[in-house]
Amino acid sequence: MKDGQPGSILSRVRKVLVELFLDALRTAAELFKIIIPISIVTRFLQQWGIVDQFGQLLEPIMAVVGLPGQLGLVWATAMVTNIYGGMVVFASVAPELNLSVAQVTVLGSMILVAHGLPVELFIAQKAGTRFRAMAVLRIGGALILGWILHYSYQLTGTLQQENHALWNPAKVDPTWSAWLVAEVRTMLMIFIIIFGLMAFLRILKKLGISDLMTRLLEPVLALLGMSRAAAPITIVGMTLGLSYGGGLIIQEAQSGRLDKKDIFASVALMGLCHSIFEDTLLLMVIGAHVSGIFWGRILFSLVAIFLLARLVKFLPQTIFERYFVRKGKCIASQEVS
Repeated sequence: MKDGQPGSILSRVRKVLVELFLDALRTAAELFKIIIPISIVTRFLQQWGIVDQFGQLLEPIMAVVGLPGQLGLVWATAMVTNIYGGMVVFASVAPELNLSVAQVTVLGSMILVAHGLPVELFIAQKAGTRFRAMAVLRIGGALILGWILHYSYQLTGTLQQENHALWNPAKVDPTWSAWLVAEVRTMLMIFIIIFGLMAFLRILKKLGISDLMTRLLEPVLALLGMSRAAAPITIVGMTLGLSYGGGLIIQEAQSGRLDKKDIFASVALMGLCHSIFEDTLLLMVIGAHVSGIFWGRILFSLVAIFLLARLVKFLPQTIFERYFVRKGKCIASQEVS
């Protein structure tokens, strides 16, 4: 049978689909090694009330960014679990607080920068960065952005009207069986997204669109001190997020094609600013304004990484590796920091 005939085309399509499935399975398995144990630990932390205690500790900090102490529990839940968890807690406490749009925007921006930390910090670590460095960057960055937005809105008198949330999520079933079903669904969804992502990236590469996106991003990355080779994983992380794009990020970081400073700058940028479309829409549902959760976050992230990249550039290699990245060629295979 000659090339171009239906049988030959179907054979090639099947071969490509099998390759994609196996690649997605390997990538998802690498990611699940991180997500599953942390999800179990997080579940126990919630059951034991440790997340609630963490929220109480954050009450004095919330005052610095102009937020009532009760919202510390919202941010704590989002940091330990995910954005959805934070939204559920927000729905239960917000009606009694008479929050302004500005306050919800400040909270939303902080959640976007620092959420799902147990999973996302371990993904960043597996990509080659130091756990502690990324934790300080994410939590510190969230507080700084929240403080900047709080005083900007306060000084200009903008967004001071009462907030009205568009969505009140259903109460979460506390049983272990319901949690297990939800986790299985999440894992299946992650696999489907990774499979779709890999197929989509192959199509983009065939059409030359990925090269075009890389060229468009190159001047921005160059300004931040990153090389052209860092563009593909940066695009994945910023658009899809560290949880969904994490497997691809780890794979690319382990390939040896990226310099350690490129890896650090790229993962740091993705940590501060990822899932820019999906997560932004989620926080708009509870009333947060696009000026802070989208434009404010993007601008802050670019400026923060610009300054951080300049700092890292002048650090001795020994200091850089001690505090910012993990040692070794195959970074992910080293012991946990």
